[in-house]
Amino acid sequence: MQAIAKTRPAPGLEIIEVPEPEIRPGHVKVKIEHGSVCGTDLHIYNWDAWTSSRMHPPRIIGHEVCGTIIELGEGVTERKVGDFISSESHIVCGHCRQCLSGQAHVCVNTSILGVDVDGGFAPFAVIPWQNARPTPSVVPHNVASMQDALGNAVHTVMAGPVEGQTILITGLGPIGLFAVAICKTLGAARVIGTEVSDFRIGIAEELGIDLVLNPLKESVGAALEKVAPQGVDVTLEMSGHPSSIDLAVQRTRPGGHLSLLGIYPDRLANFDMNQVVMKGLTVQGIVGRRLWETWDQMTWLLTEKKLNVMPVITDQMPFTEFERAMQTLKAGHAGKIVLDF
Repeated sequence: MQAIAKTRPAPGLEIIEVPEPEIRPGHVKVKIEHGSVCGTDLHIYNWDAWTSSRMHPPRIIGHEVCGTIIELGEGVTERKVGDFISSESHIVCGHCRQCLSGQAHVCVNTSILGVDVDGGFAPFAVIPWQNARPTPSVVPHNVASMQDALGNAVHTVMAGPVEGQTILITGLGPIGLFAVAICKTLGAARVIGTEVSDFRIGIAEELGIDLVLNPLKESVGAALEKVAPQGVDVTLEMSGHPSSIDLAVQRTRPGGHLSLLGIYPDRLANFDMNQVVMKGLTVQGIVGRRLWETWDQMTWLLTEKKLNVMPVITDQMPFTEFERAMQTLKAGHAGKIVLDF
């Protein structure tokens, strides 16, 4: 079969011929239908410092996929052939302190699908049964393919209060855009975003955001002081830009909540911790999805609350056109790109 793979420690990806994977104990074999391209895949494509320090080619990439279980490995009783599933990328050990105390999302032995082990950007994949999350048939299958990323947004938003709140989202990349839709679905009083890309601002407006501020065109701090003079109730920091964390501390009201998902290029030298203390802010770091609480919340949002994230999907193409997908992503002219297998 053909698969998208990182074959050597250098920029780029290739489609290669590989044997169809064989089932093994504790795993399920999945016929892949769709895969969603993630920022991590772009890191792998670029072969940046993080990727080169962690990944050992050759490796089939892809950690956001959906498909149908066609075979069960020995010992698997909680899945069945014919189940339609979406992938969870974090493979956890189940026996460390974090896993045993309900904090598996920060398992100290985590490995990542498509980074540390072969992923799902191929017609067939074999993954641990726990990572194959049953997905209701009413969820559009292209949306199902990107639930791993959507779960990041669900975790970030639902870590703090939402209904009736004024919420600031700094950075409207795909996960920030998901957050806009989730906040609106859960009854936020007002959703404000910061973003420099007109392309992504357009998607945010389609999702119903109330106001977008562009740091390249205006003073975001001054604008926020006018529209929310007492400060916003909640800030979701998703940009990873050092100026955004300072903005979040400055413009979140005393007693407010700050959820941090963005990853910064270096240590923050000028972070004003005294303001965090004196304002009594609740600050929470967000990583991955709470296993498996976030997945249950996501299913509820997609089925019962009719969460609509379709506008975030801007491109869909055959997996053989992955190079076009990567170049579109690099150019910043995409929300989520879905590959068809």
